[in-house]
Amino acid sequence: MKVSIVIRDRRAKIVATVGPASGSSFMLRTLFTKGVDTFRLNFSHGEHAIHAATVDTIRALEREVGVPIGILQDLQGPKIRLGRIAEGERMMERSEKIGLVAEDTTDDLTAIPLPHPEIFDAIAPGHRLFIDDGRVQLMVVAKAPGRIEAEVLEGGKVSDRKGVNLPDCVLELPVLTEKDRVDLEYGLSLGVDWVVLSQILKALQIT
Repeated sequence: MKVSIVIRDRRAKIVATVGPASGSSFMLRTLFTKGVDTFRLNFSHGEHAIHAATVDTIRALEREVGVPIGILQDLQGPKIRLGRIAEGERMMERSEKIGLVAEDTTDDLTAIPLPHPEIFDAIAPGHRLFIDDGRVQLMVVAKAPGRIEAEVLEGGKVSDRKGVNLPDCVLELPVLTEKDRVDLEYGLSLGVDWVVLSQILKALQIT
């Protein structure tokens, strides 16, 4: 029996990310009846088989309700991460001075490793670095070949392989990583409706 659903006459669309807590048939149906138009599959996480099962569940719901439901594939894109920190983690205090070195690991207790040489070419004094989704924030005060000196704006604990964002400079990074290409091919084979990229830095990357 089909669920009675009114086709939504609106320009804005509601997108919901599917995760462990929302991937069941019951939760997907509940989200749809509450107004969700499109379900986002985050290919930064989850195995292909899990995403395939989610697509099957959404398409079954779509057939049941007789209303198109969008499926959006979000590719991971290039990731910038810290290297391996001495002792696995360290606390940073506000106003502390800290070095960053272009290495995967370091024994220098005054620095943390950032194994991305392209950052050291592009960054400049005054630029900020956000670590762990912005929980820790640094500002560059000086740089030398292979090393950045920064001041801690927002302190906190950092640990191995935490993500890094650089809101003030543009890096020459590939639009699609090899993982993205594999994921994209798989997503298209599943029949996703939309594909989005998380790391677009300039218009030329999508032309």
